[in-house]
Parts: sequence; C-alpha cells; structure tokens
Amino acid sequence: MRNPAAAADVQRLRAQMERMQGRRLDAPSLPTHPALAGLLPGRGLRPGSAYSLGSSLSLLFALLAQPSQAGSWCGVVGMPGFGAEAAERAGVDLSRVVLIPEPGPRWLAVTATIADVLPVVAVRPPERAKDADISKLAGRLRDRGAVLLVQGPWPQTEAMLDVADARWSGLGDGDGYLSERELTVTVSSRRSPVPRSARVLLPATDGALAEMPQHDLGARTAPAGAPLSEPIPMRRAV
Repeated sequence: MRNPAAAADVQRLRAQMERMQGRRLDAPSLPTHPALAGLLPGRGLRPGSAYSLGSSLSLLFALLAQPSQAGSWCGVVGMPGFGAEAAERAGVDLSRVVLIPEPGPRWLAVTATIADVLPVVAVRPPERAKDADISKLAGRLRDRGAVLLVQGPWPQTEAMLDVADARWSGLGDGDGYLSERELTVTVSSRRSPVPRSARVLLPATDGALAEMPQHDLGARTAPAGAPLSEPIPMRRAV
C-alpha cells in the first residue's frame, strides 16, 4: 500500500535536488546514437553534465552527429585540428557547428560563454583548470542545461568514454582500400561500478558510427594489444 506521507517526502526532496542542480532530474537526454546510448548513464547525453573523452576525434564526431542533426547547435573550442570534411562524413551537420580553434589563454572563459548560448560544447583544454573555475563552469552547465564534451581528463564528469583495440578492414594482399574500423568503446561512470563496453564500427563504410552486425560479433575479434589508431586523415575543408 502506498504511503502518502512518504510519497510527499520523496517529491519534496526531488524538488530540492532540482533547485540545487539547476535542472530537472528527468530532463530528456540529447539525441545519441544507439550504439553509444546503451553504454551511457541515462541512455544519452544528459543536459547540465560534462563528459570526459579520450583523444579520438572519431568518437567526438559520433557524439556531435546526432545532436547537430536534430537541430542542436554545437561549439568546438581549442581544436585547430578539427577536420570539417571528416566531421561531415561522420554525420555532423556543419551548419550547426561553431568553431573557435584558437581561444588563447582565456579558453575556459570562452568555453563558459559558449555554454551560455549553445546546448553542446566540446573543448580540448591546453592545461588543467583551477578547481574553483571548474566548479563555476559546472554550475553554469546545470543552469543552462548544456552538455560539455572534454577531450582529456576532467573532474566532476558524468562519464568517461574512450576507444581501444582498433582493427581496420578493407586491405588485401598489397591492394585495396581501408573501408571501416572495428573498435571497442568503453564508458566508465560514477553511477555504475562496472564499466560498459561495446564493439562498434567507427567509422563504418559510410564514415559514420555503426553498430556491429550481430552475425559478426562472434566471428570478428581484434588482436590483443592492437594499437589505437585514428582514421586515415581526410582532406580538410578550408
């Protein structure tokens, strides 16, 4: 039998937490590719949260693709090597992307300003920020409901994502073309004591992220200790 008093207490505590965090606990996640959504807490990118990524630009492109296609503006700060053509091939809608490749020493202030107006911000910190500044930015993200994607370590993250065990396919004995790359995406979260991993194609033949075909999951295995690699560099738009 439901206890009305207990239910009222739960609702009151929930409202207090929402006021403290500056966002609704049940706020919908941003659109996320199914191959990644199943690994992330909340099954997607949660508004008001920060995520720590490894150095893979392909992983960043995969996270930007779905939100940009759905109409969300994305800011990219401090990444002069951001390949526009490669990002577009990966599914990123470039008409929804604002690039700030060289923010200078005030990169954190620039990131915070962009987070005020754009729902998704990606940044590559050139140095470690002060804890007080990181806390201020975290509060700003919660107030605005923005998502922060950080290439590199970052405190107070919702989850950490990285890729490993990459294996390219498409090359024959001295001929052929690299067509797709199979790798493992691993997500570690403070909400889950056990990291979650999945084998995916990144990029698939079309350049975007794809789930592994079910009939290939058991047949295709990456060699142990395979080095992590990025896609062959593509010609960048100028």
